[in-house]
Amino acid sequence: MYKSKKETFLFTFPGLLLMGIFVYFPLFLSFFYSFFKWSAFSTTKTFVGFAYYKRLFTDPLILAALKNNVAYAFWSVLCQCGIGLVLAAVLEYGRMRKYETFFRTTFFVPSIISMTVIGLLWYFAYNPKIGIVNPLLKAIGLGKYAADWLGSSKTAMGAVIFVSQWQNIGYIMLLFIVAIQKIDDSIFESALIDGANGVQNFFHIVVPLVKDTILVTTVITIIGAFRVFSEVYVMTGGGPGHTTETLATYMYRAGFRNDEMGYSCAIATLIFVILLVLTMLQMKGSGNLESVRQMKKESE
Repeated sequence: MYKSKKETFLFTFPGLLLMGIFVYFPLFLSFFYSFFKWSAFSTTKTFVGFAYYKRLFTDPLILAALKNNVAYAFWSVLCQCGIGLVLAAVLEYGRMRKYETFFRTTFFVPSIISMTVIGLLWYFAYNPKIGIVNPLLKAIGLGKYAADWLGSSKTAMGAVIFVSQWQNIGYIMLLFIVAIQKIDDSIFESALIDGANGVQNFFHIVVPLVKDTILVTTVITIIGAFRVFSEVYVMTGGGPGHTTETLATYMYRAGFRNDEMGYSCAIATLIFVILLVLTMLQMKGSGNLESVRQMKKESE
């Protein structure tokens, strides 16, 4: 028994060591440095205590960035999880299964492309002079909706949010396809005998039986929404006028543009706390679902 524990420790030690060096130690340093006022170009640090954390609660840009992240999370859950689930159910429908491989590949391809590349692609697509979005709208009779998508404070955030949905819906769809494939076919056959149609199958069979995956994908999507950086930085840089600023882009701006490294570390700590809370909620929710399933098994 002792030998088994020792071998387990020896096998896990390299991974734990790497996690400690590249994850936990930088996290500790970021939290530690958030108590100091310092510059990237200076070796001196001035202790300021909780001054930066107090500033977090009074900084209007933090509130604006947080609102943008919340809006990003709302639309991401609605589009990625909602549309992804619907697409998965449609592709798993009897008549569509013979086309599933083609559509599954088509929808998933954007997920493997670098977000930086996608950001640049849509940056040019949204361009009012050389882009394809406005000419396409005019070609289909919707020219009145043509706009400077990334240059207007009214449309910039929505335009950026759309890009992430376009990329990630396919990935979420695949997760739901795997979950739907685990449902016993006899359940659908029984529903068919009872006269249930596709819509009834979706709401009364698919949705209840993939609720675990719905929870996981929802939390994953929300966590991703609070970590969003690349597409915003590439497409708008947080503008115009901070209307697309997120916590991650503001952290970058504070540290590498304003040279307030201590405040940047405080923002990083705020992001970490938010992600930690979301992860704990996911673990608790998964635990509750597991308890419900166990109770159902015992009652049967």
